[in-house]
Amino acid sequence: MTKPVTTDVPTDLPRDVPVPRDVPRDVPRGLPTDAPTELPSQQVPLNEIPASLREAGLVNWLREPLDEAVDQNRLLMMPPTVALMGTPAAELRETLSDVARGPRTRVMMGDNPALPKMPERPTLADFFRLRIFRKDVQHMLQSARVARANGMEEKVIMAALVHDIAVGGLIRADHGYWGAQLVRPYVDEEVAWAIEKHEALRFFADESVGYTYPENYKRLFGPDYRVPDYIQHEYDEARKHRWYMTSRLVTINDFYSFDPNVKVEFEEFEDIVGRNFHQPKEGLGFDGSPVAHMWRTMIWPNNFL
Repeated sequence: MTKPVTTDVPTDLPRDVPVPRDVPRDVPRGLPTDAPTELPSQQVPLNEIPASLREAGLVNWLREPLDEAVDQNRLLMMPPTVALMGTPAAELRETLSDVARGPRTRVMMGDNPALPKMPERPTLADFFRLRIFRKDVQHMLQSARVARANGMEEKVIMAALVHDIAVGGLIRADHGYWGAQLVRPYVDEEVAWAIEKHEALRFFADESVGYTYPENYKRLFGPDYRVPDYIQHEYDEARKHRWYMTSRLVTINDFYSFDPNVKVEFEEFEDIVGRNFHQPKEGLGFDGSPVAHMWRTMIWPNNFL
């Protein structure tokens, strides 16, 4: 989910100090390429926000409408439940619900004015351009470029192009499984399988193709990290599968695709996407597929229900 845009307003002001309306309003670096350059809504005065929300840094989950907005109610965004679990903010879920029942307040449903509006029939390119975080977009595009430069077949390139789509557009945990589920109705089953199994394969070296355990994982997870049993089982099963090397090649091209100085455009792969991704004519999210709701969640990530 795209994080609500923050401002330079301090959060430790006394409750009786109003916040000026002309504070700087910058778009974070992680927002999609076509995100607006200014917030289309305004910070609620801090003295009108419950102290518990201010202390937790959740002041930006409640927004004032623009002066010209037809609906002059404030909009409240509820953080996704899975993002609150195990955090101090979990106890604020009910506080946010109480705020939503207050005067002049509505919960977010439909288009969030802080996000670029999606087309009526969105394509994969639209999600890359308007929803998925820029860093993750560039990582996947770089992965696909490396795969193409290495002479990989189109199934591998297609898998590399969308292998981290869940990380940048939906959820990090078990992202290989989420990503495979997202694209499975639209790609060859070998592509979906490769995306799913890269979740496990990336933790295991394969010297026959020059893949070693990433040094970055030692820094992120610690030198003594051991994968859970289900990941070990997934690896063991994948290692025996006829498509093992397809997924392994995704991890190889994934490993070398984090150059911040390289910029790749989606258009570079329009031909491969056209041949390997079956775009529904109704648009992703509206074709009645078993995963349509997942694409709609990315279209309207801040919906209350």
